[in-house]
Amino acid sequence: MSDDPETPLTAVRLEKRHAPVVVEERVGFLPIETNAFDRCFISVVIWVAISLFWFRFIEPMGLSIWFSNAISAAIAVFIVKKG
Repeated sequence: MSDDPETPLTAVRLEKRHAPVVVEERVGFLPIETNAFDRCFISVVIWVAISLFWFRFIEPMGLSIWFSNAISAAIAVFIVKKG
């Protein structure tokens, strides 16, 4: 192959090499800009709040804390994936 810069393949390689990098921002439902650690932390805080609420108001009525854990886990997965 020749080193002629006018050949189509060389032109395509040069265009790819100098193309700007575009980073797409992830848009979620949380009203703040977050990364994965932030969303995990928010999920843990919500998990603790739901557990404390459950211990105080729901568990005395007879429902086990395991229901609270299942609800909190589902909310945590949703926040981490979609938040």
